Amino acid sequence: MSRAVPAGFGVVLDRQTRVLDGGRVLLGGSPRRALKLSPAGVAAFRRLRADGYVTDERTGRLARRLVDAGVAHPRPPVRGDADVTVIVPVRDRAESLSRCLAALAGADVVVVDDGSVDPAAVAAVVARHGARLLQRPVCGGPAAARNTGLAALADSMAELVAFVDSDCVPSPGWLDRLAGHFADPAVVAVAPRIVPVLAAGAGRTLGAFAAARSPLDLGPDEALVRPGGRVSYVPTAALVVRRTALDRFDEALRYGEDVDAVWRLIAAGGVVRYDPSVTVAHAEPATWPAWLRRRHLYGTSAGPLARRHPDRLAPLVLSPWPAAVAALLLARRPLPATAAGVVAAARLASKLRADGLPPSLAAPMIAEATAATLTGAGRAVTQLALPAAVALTAGRPRRLATLAALVAAPALRDWLRLRPSLDPVRWTLASIADDLAYGTGVWRGAVRARTARPLLPATPRTSGGSPAG
Repeated sequence: MSRAVPAGFGVVLDRQTRVLDGGRVLLGGSPRRALKLSPAGVAAFRRLRADGYVTDERTGRLARRLVDAGVAHPRPPVRGDADVTVIVPVRDRAESLSRCLAALAGADVVVVDDGSVDPAAVAAVVARHGARLLQRPVCGGPAAARNTGLAALADSMAELVAFVDSDCVPSPGWLDRLAGHFADPAVVAVAPRIVPVLAAGAGRTLGAFAAARSPLDLGPDEALVRPGGRVSYVPTAALVVRRTALDRFDEALRYGEDVDAVWRLIAAGGVVRYDPSVTVAHAEPATWPAWLRRRHLYGTSAGPLARRHPDRLAPLVLSPWPAAVAALLLARRPLPATAAGVVAAARLASKLRADGLPPSLAAPMIAEATAATLTGAGRAVTQLALPAAVALTAGRPRRLATLAALVAAPALRDWLRLRPSLDPVRWTLASIADDLAYGTGVWRGAVRARTARPLLPATPRTSGGSPAG
């Protein structure tokens, strides 16, 4: 199978990608990197940008390189002929199911009732919308319900299977738009953006926070999904998969079964994409206790996932030089921190020069990595060690002030980036509460799974990502 992006696909640069040195160097991707193009590559890149889409094998292979590096993204054709079966797992929630099925009108839908307390109500909704119904006698969880649906499709000729949770409402045309990605034989799964819908009665603070920081909303920027990348996983609240690529979900995982499935698809060599131009609405909790309980439960998946994917889960990724600069800054030693930063930039500049890349990229790359290390450390401390950190700094005002700045840094960075309709003080307090709830879940899951991996930092080569973190 050719690894070239098929002819007819559009290709656009990621919004954070920079074109340097007359088009010979591209800086971007996640993790951020510099790509040097050969003279033939420069010519293909210029043709690709002028045409806006892949026209031949050469531009297709260059497009694949750019897409695989995360510096560019494909624009697939819209497909109205894809053979898709939608699986909707549900347990009670008949009203939500009715809204979901109404949005799926015209699709081939299989509803799996996962041991509802009132199965008659679910059956009535399914019949009213003309969907097929499979009933499980007892509740086995989302993974078991999806597996029941997959088993029912064993003899189906459907090319694709879509999973949609019963509390989701897809936007019109969502399947046709996502199905276009599968014209690329390398693609095995595509996820839309999950946008939060606030429940009636939610307070202003929770409403504003949920609108900007729903754990299922992975943001407005499209991405190649991979552990350690900008988008390291996608949820199966709404997900379209090539049917032959996924055999089943791990039923032993009550939470994180979607992360496990996606990572297995990637480990098998498949391409998974996140396409936020397609949206699916998802109902959010209406109260802070319900919100924080969900965050805690999501955190419990870290331990079992670390058992299954030991090199893909870490609360913090530490590269030696940025970590050294960050540590010196936290120790309030600005001159040694500056010296370490200069040395790190000089070393990187030398490497870039040897690779034929502009050495001027070194300083901003080191600064960016140091900032990411500081905000990552702040979130990790908040989630996993805040009580201990407060105890260690008690009675030491300067150290306590440093800790406060470290803990507030990731929240304030998000506030500046997301611009929520909430003042920075309440936003920061809400973010800290959210991180604490998730972190207690991580500790609980790690203890139960008897692994410390979700609690320990990693190096870039061994890091993955934190699910719903």
